[in-house]
Amino acid sequence: MEQHNITWRGVEIEITFTPQKFGEAEHIELRTEVKLALPVTETGYRSNFLPIGTVAAHGGAVAFVTAWLEEGAKAKGWSGAQLSLF
Repeated sequence: MEQHNITWRGVEIEITFTPQKFGEAEHIELRTEVKLALPVTETGYRSNFLPIGTVAAHGGAVAFVTAWLEEGAKAKGWSGAQLSLF
């Protein structure tokens, strides 16, 4: 299992990557510390299973997640997490 911390567009994200979860797929999890929305999750948490080799083909967990977030942001016209005080 690998763990990484990145800052993407000002949001701190924890990435957990398991290359072979249950022997049949890779597993990647994203968490934001204060449950901020991201283009791939409204709750600040996302768990996703992928075919084995997908993450390596993108250059590793950090590169995969960064590309995933950027693609999601483009698709949704995402401009940033919305914070509410009320």
